[in-house]
Amino acid sequence: MLVSGGLDSATVLAIARAEGRRCHTLTFDYGQRHRVELRAAGRVAGQVGAASHRVLGLDLSLYTGSALTGDVEVPKDRGQDEIEGGIPVTYVPARNLVFLSIAAGYAETVGACEIWIGVNAIDYSGYPDCRPEFIESFERTLNLATKAGVESSAGSGSGSGGGHFRVRTPLAELTKAEIIGRGTALGVDYALTSSCYDPADGAAGGLACGRCDSCLIRRAGFDAAGVPDPTRYAPASI
Repeated sequence: MLVSGGLDSATVLAIARAEGRRCHTLTFDYGQRHRVELRAAGRVAGQVGAASHRVLGLDLSLYTGSALTGDVEVPKDRGQDEIEGGIPVTYVPARNLVFLSIAAGYAETVGACEIWIGVNAIDYSGYPDCRPEFIESFERTLNLATKAGVESSAGSGSGSGGGHFRVRTPLAELTKAEIIGRGTALGVDYALTSSCYDPADGAAGGLACGRCDSCLIRRAGFDAAGVPDPTRYAPASI
Protein backbone atom coordinates (compact mmCIF):
# COMPACT_ATOMS: atom_id res chain seq x y z
CA MET A 1 0.00 0.00 0.00
CA LEU A 2 1.56 3.27 -1.16
CA VAL A 3 0.68 5.99 1.36
CA SER A 4 1.78 9.56 0.74
CA GLY A 5 -0.04 11.16 3.65
CA GLY A 6 -2.56 12.81 1.36
CA LEU A 7 -6.31 12.56 1.10
CA ASP A 8 -6.42 9.96 -1.67
CA SER A 9 -4.01 7.43 -0.19
CA ALA A 10 -5.72 7.69 3.20
CA THR A 11 -9.00 6.79 1.52
CA VAL A 12 -7.44 3.88 -0.36
CA LEU A 13 -6.00 2.52 2.88
CA ALA A 14 -9.42 2.73 4.53
CA ILE A 15 -11.05 0.92 1.60
CA ALA A 16 -8.47 -1.86 1.77
CA ARG A 17 -8.94 -2.26 5.51
CA ALA A 18 -12.72 -2.33 5.06
CA GLU A 19 -12.23 -5.21 2.60
CA GLY A 20 -10.33 -7.10 5.26
CA ARG A 21 -6.84 -6.55 3.89
CA ARG A 22 -3.77 -6.67 6.12
CA CYS A 23 -1.85 -3.65 4.86
CA HIS A 24 1.87 -2.95 4.82
CA THR A 25 2.17 0.75 4.09
CA LEU A 26 5.14 2.28 2.28
CA THR A 27 5.99 5.98 2.10
CA PHE A 28 8.85 7.56 0.16
CA ASP A 29 11.09 10.37 1.34
CA TYR A 30 12.40 11.54 -2.02
CA GLY A 31 13.49 15.05 -1.10
CA GLN A 32 10.06 16.57 -1.68
CA ARG A 33 9.56 20.13 -0.51
CA HIS A 34 6.26 19.17 1.15
CA ARG A 35 7.91 16.85 3.67
CA VAL A 36 5.06 17.45 6.07
CA GLU A 37 3.35 14.60 4.21
CA LEU A 38 5.83 12.11 5.69
CA ARG A 39 4.51 12.62 9.19
CA ALA A 40 0.96 12.71 7.87
CA ALA A 41 1.50 9.26 6.32
CA GLY A 42 2.51 7.86 9.71
CA ARG A 43 -0.56 9.37 11.33
CA VAL A 44 -2.84 7.94 8.66
CA ALA A 45 -1.28 4.47 8.87
CA GLY A 46 -1.81 4.49 12.62
CA GLN A 47 -5.38 5.77 12.51
CA VAL A 48 -6.61 3.38 9.82
CA GLY A 49 -4.75 0.39 11.20
CA ALA A 50 -1.84 -0.65 8.98
CA ALA A 51 -0.02 -3.84 9.94
CA SER A 52 3.31 -2.08 9.37
CA HIS A 53 4.54 1.28 8.13
CA ARG A 54 7.88 1.96 6.45
CA VAL A 55 9.43 5.20 5.20
CA LEU A 56 12.06 4.64 2.52
CA GLY A 57 14.54 7.32 1.53
CA LEU A 58 15.20 7.79 -2.19
CA ASP A 59 17.74 10.08 -3.80
CA LEU A 60 15.98 11.57 -6.82
CA SER A 61 18.47 14.40 -7.21
CA LEU A 62 19.09 13.27 -10.80
CA TYR A 63 15.47 14.18 -11.59
CA THR A 64 15.66 17.93 -12.05
CA GLY A 65 13.10 20.47 -13.19
CA SER A 66 10.23 19.57 -10.84
CA ALA A 67 8.72 22.13 -8.50
CA LEU A 68 8.34 19.39 -5.88
CA THR A 69 12.03 18.52 -5.68
CA GLY A 70 13.89 21.62 -6.88
CA ASP A 71 13.94 25.38 -6.78
CA VAL A 72 11.19 25.80 -9.37
CA GLU A 73 8.25 27.81 -8.05
CA VAL A 74 5.04 25.90 -7.29
CA PRO A 75 2.19 27.30 -9.43
CA LYS A 76 -0.48 29.15 -7.45
CA ASP A 77 -4.03 30.41 -7.97
CA ARG A 78 -4.54 28.60 -11.27
CA GLY A 79 -8.01 28.20 -12.72
CA GLN A 80 -9.56 24.85 -13.62
CA ASP A 81 -8.69 25.22 -17.29
CA GLU A 82 -5.04 25.86 -16.42
CA ILE A 83 -4.91 22.91 -14.03
CA GLU A 84 -6.35 20.62 -16.70
CA GLY A 85 -4.31 22.19 -19.49
CA GLY A 86 -1.29 19.89 -19.51
CA ILE A 87 1.40 18.23 -17.44
CA PRO A 88 2.28 20.68 -14.65
CA VAL A 89 5.73 21.62 -13.38
CA THR A 90 4.98 19.68 -10.18
CA TYR A 91 5.37 16.48 -12.20
CA VAL A 92 8.30 14.40 -10.91
CA PRO A 93 9.77 12.30 -13.76
CA ALA A 94 8.58 8.67 -13.63
CA ARG A 95 7.68 8.99 -9.94
CA ASN A 96 4.88 6.44 -9.83
CA LEU A 97 6.85 4.09 -12.09
CA VAL A 98 9.72 4.19 -9.58
CA PHE A 99 7.45 3.93 -6.54
CA LEU A 100 5.44 1.01 -7.92
CA SER A 101 8.59 -0.84 -8.95
CA ILE A 102 9.98 -0.62 -5.43
CA ALA A 103 6.58 -1.55 -3.99
CA ALA A 104 6.57 -4.63 -6.26
CA GLY A 105 9.84 -5.86 -4.78
CA TYR A 106 8.54 -5.18 -1.28
CA ALA A 107 5.32 -7.05 -2.07
CA GLU A 108 7.32 -10.11 -3.14
CA THR A 109 9.38 -9.86 0.03
CA VAL A 110 6.38 -9.84 2.38
CA GLY A 111 4.34 -12.31 0.33
CA ALA A 112 1.69 -9.85 -0.80
CA CYS A 113 -0.07 -10.25 -4.14
CA GLU A 114 -1.73 -6.83 -4.33
CA ILE A 115 -0.35 -3.30 -4.56
CA TRP A 116 -2.78 -0.49 -3.79
CA ILE A 117 -2.26 3.09 -4.94
CA GLY A 118 -4.48 6.19 -4.87
CA VAL A 119 -4.12 7.32 -8.46
CA ASN A 120 -7.09 9.09 -9.98
CA ALA A 121 -7.91 9.60 -13.66
CA ILE A 122 -10.38 12.46 -13.13
CA ASP A 123 -8.89 14.92 -10.61
CA TYR A 124 -5.30 13.96 -11.37
CA SER A 125 -3.78 17.29 -12.46
CA GLY A 126 -2.43 15.92 -15.73
CA TYR A 127 0.14 13.42 -14.43
CA PRO A 128 0.68 10.69 -17.06
CA ASP A 129 1.58 8.06 -14.45
CA CYS A 130 -1.90 8.29 -12.91
CA ARG A 131 -3.71 7.08 -16.03
CA PRO A 132 -5.43 3.65 -16.22
CA GLU A 133 -3.35 2.80 -19.30
CA PHE A 134 -0.16 3.09 -17.28
CA ILE A 135 -1.50 1.04 -14.37
CA GLU A 136 -2.68 -1.76 -16.69
CA SER A 137 0.68 -1.80 -18.45
CA PHE A 138 2.60 -1.87 -15.17
CA GLU A 139 0.53 -4.76 -13.84
CA ARG A 140 1.37 -6.81 -16.94
CA THR A 141 5.04 -5.93 -16.60
CA LEU A 142 5.01 -6.79 -12.89
CA ASN A 143 3.72 -10.28 -13.62
CA LEU A 144 6.39 -10.75 -16.29
CA ALA A 145 9.32 -9.38 -14.30
CA THR A 146 8.97 -11.07 -10.90
CA LYS A 147 9.60 -14.58 -9.62
CA ALA A 148 6.11 -14.77 -8.17
CA GLY A 149 4.53 -13.64 -11.43
CA VAL A 150 6.54 -16.03 -13.60
CA GLU A 151 5.94 -19.01 -11.33
CA SER A 152 2.23 -18.21 -11.26
CA SER A 153 2.23 -18.12 -15.07
CA ALA A 154 4.11 -21.40 -15.33
CA GLY A 155 1.77 -23.08 -12.89
CA SER A 156 -1.28 -21.98 -14.84
CA GLY A 157 0.16 -23.03 -18.17
CA SER A 158 -0.13 -19.47 -19.48
CA GLY A 159 2.70 -17.71 -21.27
CA SER A 160 1.23 -14.23 -20.91
CA GLY A 161 2.82 -13.37 -17.59
CA GLY A 162 0.18 -14.85 -15.32
CA GLY A 163 -1.90 -12.97 -12.84
CA HIS A 164 -0.25 -13.39 -9.46
CA PHE A 165 -0.04 -9.65 -8.83
CA ARG A 166 -2.80 -7.09 -9.04
CA VAL A 167 -2.46 -3.32 -8.87
CA ARG A 168 -5.56 -1.97 -7.14
CA THR A 169 -6.74 1.56 -7.91
CA PRO A 170 -10.18 1.96 -6.29
CA LEU A 171 -10.24 5.74 -6.79
CA ALA A 172 -9.42 5.71 -10.49
CA GLU A 173 -12.84 6.82 -11.71
CA LEU A 174 -14.05 8.82 -8.72
CA THR A 175 -14.26 12.60 -8.40
CA LYS A 176 -12.57 14.24 -5.42
CA ALA A 177 -15.98 14.77 -3.83
CA GLU A 178 -16.82 11.08 -4.24
CA ILE A 179 -13.47 10.11 -2.73
CA ILE A 180 -14.10 12.33 0.29
CA GLY A 181 -17.61 10.94 0.69
CA ARG A 182 -16.30 7.39 0.57
CA GLY A 183 -13.55 8.06 3.08
CA THR A 184 -15.84 9.94 5.43
CA ALA A 185 -18.22 6.98 5.46
CA LEU A 186 -15.30 4.74 6.39
CA GLY A 187 -14.21 6.98 9.24
CA VAL A 188 -11.11 8.56 7.72
CA ASP A 189 -9.92 11.56 9.73
CA TYR A 190 -8.86 13.92 6.97
CA ALA A 191 -7.46 16.35 9.52
CA LEU A 192 -4.52 13.94 9.76
CA THR A 193 -3.73 14.23 6.06
CA SER A 194 -1.72 16.76 4.08
CA SER A 195 -2.12 17.55 0.38
CA CYS A 196 -0.34 20.89 -0.02
CA TYR A 197 2.58 21.13 -2.45
CA ASP A 198 4.04 24.22 -0.81
CA PRO A 199 3.15 24.33 2.91
CA ALA A 200 4.47 27.05 5.13
CA ASP A 201 7.74 25.80 6.62
CA GLY A 202 7.14 22.56 4.74
CA ALA A 203 9.94 20.59 6.37
CA ALA A 204 8.55 21.30 9.83
CA GLY A 205 4.86 20.74 9.19
CA GLY A 206 3.47 24.13 8.37
CA LEU A 207 0.01 25.27 7.29
CA ALA A 208 -1.34 24.49 3.83
CA CYS A 209 -0.88 27.30 1.32
CA GLY A 210 -4.45 26.99 0.02
CA ARG A 211 -3.33 28.21 -3.42
CA CYS A 212 -1.43 25.39 -5.16
CA ASP A 213 -3.23 23.02 -7.53
CA SER A 214 -3.46 20.30 -4.90
CA CYS A 215 -4.95 22.63 -2.28
CA LEU A 216 -7.46 24.04 -4.75
CA ILE A 217 -8.60 20.57 -5.86
CA ARG A 218 -8.82 19.40 -2.25
CA ARG A 219 -10.83 22.42 -1.08
CA ALA A 220 -13.23 22.17 -4.04
CA GLY A 221 -13.70 18.48 -3.27
CA PHE A 222 -14.79 19.14 0.30
CA ASP A 223 -17.15 21.89 -0.90
CA ALA A 224 -18.72 19.59 -3.51
CA ALA A 225 -19.03 16.73 -1.03
CA GLY A 226 -20.72 18.97 1.55
CA VAL A 227 -18.15 17.90 4.13
CA PRO A 228 -16.40 20.46 6.37
CA ASP A 229 -12.79 20.95 5.28
CA PRO A 230 -10.50 20.24 8.29
CA THR A 231 -7.37 21.53 6.53
CA ARG A 232 -5.28 24.07 8.43
CA TYR A 233 -4.65 26.81 5.86
CA ALA A 234 -2.27 29.73 6.09
CA PRO A 235 -4.19 32.91 7.02
CA ALA A 236 -3.55 34.61 3.67
CA SER A 237 -5.34 31.79 1.83
CA ILE A 238 -8.58 31.88 3.79
